Amino acid sequence: LLSQFDPDNTGYISTEKFRSLLQRHGSELDPHKLEVLLALADSNSEGRICYQDFVNLMSNKRSNSFRQAILQGNRRLCSKALLEETGLSLSQRLIRHVAYETLPREIDRKWYYDSYTCCPPPWFMITITIVAFFLYNGVVLDRFVLQVSHPLYLKNALLYHPQLRAQAWRYLTYIFMHAGIEHLGLNVVLQLLVGVPLEMVHGAARISFVYIAGVVAGSLAVSVADMTAPVVGSSGGVYALVSAHLANIVMNWSGMKCQFKLLRMAVALICMSFEFGRAVWLRFHPSAYPPCPHPSFMAHLGGVMVGITLGVIILRNYEQRLQDQTLWWIFLSIYVIFVLFAIFWNIFAYSLLDLKLPPPP
Repeated sequence: LLSQFDPDNTGYISTEKFRSLLQRHGSELDPHKLEVLLALADSNSEGRICYQDFVNLMSNKRSNSFRQAILQGNRRLCSKALLEETGLSLSQRLIRHVAYETLPREIDRKWYYDSYTCCPPPWFMITITIVAFFLYNGVVLDRFVLQVSHPLYLKNALLYHPQLRAQAWRYLTYIFMHAGIEHLGLNVVLQLLVGVPLEMVHGAARISFVYIAGVVAGSLAVSVADMTAPVVGSSGGVYALVSAHLANIVMNWSGMKCQFKLLRMAVALICMSFEFGRAVWLRFHPSAYPPCPHPSFMAHLGGVMVGITLGVIILRNYEQRLQDQTLWWIFLSIYVIFVLFAIFWNIFAYSLLDLKLPPPP
């Protein structure tokens, strides 16, 4: 019915037309949904209603917390609206904390708080972290700490090596190998502290897409821009998630109500800069074993580029269909073009350029 009131297909209708629809068809609606829809019309200060908000409200039954957020009105919602709820269990307080850490709008925070059931749990980030730690600590390498200056770090089938770039799985599995225990530790901490809350809010499908896209972009960036170096570490995926989250905070600075957000951003940027600086120093530092090249740092930059493009769009559109977002299709097209370019580059450029590649492991 809303489509006939929006002939220009803008996605919005005026609140007057919306109220007339409710008066005409209100008797056919569930009283709970009618109450929330009326509150949505009364609280809207822009004089128009978003069609997607209407669909979301009709297809999801929200609890008293979300209804109160609508009734208070967008202009009068404050940072303590959800925090004023008392008598919450430890798990409910954790969910509320994640909502304030991740989402910029109070209505979205209440929406998430009311609907989150921890089913499924944030399995992707936890699994990928456990697998990386498990493989690193002895299952493949039979040792606990293996610095990249040792030639044995090339003796496995997981990391990316320019001489073995035809083995396509290496563009992804290199994330399970790391350049020393400090490299592994920092990536594990960032994955758990940033990745798990993001997955709790946005789901495994969206977060795993950003993570894997950052991983693939990282190895492909190395194969294009640093053609003689191998790659280890999950920094491509980690940097994609962290940069997307930080960029989302910056773009929604006034709406983000997380505590000490400036300090937390500074700490995250310092940790990322330290790890990136370590990777740059290691890449150009003379190797103790000349046949054994140090890994590249270009994967970090590939992950950042994915985070501030695809990642930002995914994190910005909470509970909205990405298929309707123009920027999503633009950035996705750019990413696909880059992947295709890198594939052809790997097929033809190495044979055309006179490169001295490291010997195969």
